[in-house]
Amino acid sequence: MVTKIDKRDRAAVFRNRLATAMDEAHMTQSGLARRAGVDRSTLSQLLKSDGPRLPNAQLVAECANALGVSADWLLGLSDRPEQAADLVAAALSITQAPRTHVDEQIFAWHQEAEGYKIRHVPAGLPDMLKTDAVLRWEYRPSLGRSTDQAVGASHDRLDWIRQARSDYEIAMPLFELYSFAEGGGYYAGLDADTRHAQLDHIADLHDQLYPTLRLHLFDARRLYSAPVTVFGPLLAVLYLGQNYMAFRDTERVQFMSRHFDLLVREARVSSRDMPAHLDELRALIR
Repeated sequence: MVTKIDKRDRAAVFRNRLATAMDEAHMTQSGLARRAGVDRSTLSQLLKSDGPRLPNAQLVAECANALGVSADWLLGLSDRPEQAADLVAAALSITQAPRTHVDEQIFAWHQEAEGYKIRHVPAGLPDMLKTDAVLRWEYRPSLGRSTDQAVGASHDRLDWIRQARSDYEIAMPLFELYSFAEGGGYYAGLDADTRHAQLDHIADLHDQLYPTLRLHLFDARRLYSAPVTVFGPLLAVLYLGQNYMAFRDTERVQFMSRHFDLLVREARVSSRDMPAHLDELRALIR
């Protein structure tokens, strides 16, 4: 329900906020009048009057632009003084996603969300669940000697979970683990012993860390998800391949949280069923 404000009250809000913005911008009445293209006397009357008079939309817009605040804030329609472009910039940021996976930004987001549930849809098998052998097989062609850094980063992420600083929930498409067990697609060329050891490793981690760590498998023929991580109520991050797109506005974080909840609700293999499913996958390895 929209609250209606009396014109006299709104005029008072405008005067107070205009004076505040001028003070913070270190701008005099003469300076603002010049920037807004209005007579100084007109501006002075607006600031000193205690009546219900409000300026026209053009003057409000020019004052807001000159002072670097939003017109909605000046008029009491918003509690956020930032202009629309600044609000968008604060709500959305794009950072690089280096192939090294030694990404300080990612770990900083984990630290920021300490104590909150972290929901994760990985681009493939999550690094923190991989054995060192799988990590080296995967990253050596592109990273060379720095592969050890990727292995260390994976260990750090797993240690974070072991210390129970945040609950961690992962949803993956069914085909990811099936392709891995079969050694097909992306995992073609990975030997059977390494694949078998990897599935054993996931089973061991699940036993050790459940329910702090929960794994779910959804059917990608019914539901699709781009790689995304939701860091509690704080932010949601989409993985684009070369960059991360991070959203901090409440509406989009909640939207992506609901998307993740749908993946879990519709999962073909729940976290409780994961041990039996891993046994079935291990039987596929030849």
